[in-house]
Amino acid sequence: MLHFAYGSNMDRAIMRRHAPMAIAAGTAALADHRFVICADGYASIEKKPGATVHGVLWRLTPRDRAKLDAWESVCAGLYRAEMLPVIRSGTRARARALVYIGRSRRRGRPKPGYMELVVAAAKHWRLPDRYIESLRHYLPAQAAG
Repeated sequence: MLHFAYGSNMDRAIMRRHAPMAIAAGTAALADHRFVICADGYASIEKKPGATVHGVLWRLTPRDRAKLDAWESVCAGLYRAEMLPVIRSGTRARARALVYIGRSRRRGRPKPGYMELVVAAAKHWRLPDRYIESLRHYLPAQAAG
């Protein structure tokens, strides 16, 4: 199964900790969605025509999936898991991927250090510069400049 990560799960160390058998499968984009920060301080996505969320694809084992569901607090209701169509970078090939979506509709500020991790991971994976700049808007003022 593929997992499309757009927040801290783009980070290799996070994935090694929470899905140790996951293998990076490249980058991808999710059309008609935008990146947001929920009231809990973590990333989510929401539908927005014309917008695009960029991220990383990970190939998961069933055990990795179970561990990620626990990490993302699916049973507790923090996130829900959906299978959504993504487009693999460098191709027009579509794939269905597991995406975690925050249940909270309220917007908030990122937890301290969270967006620094997300931006660093986006840079590591060489996501589009314009997209990285949009993520940088969530950084605290001293880190953004």
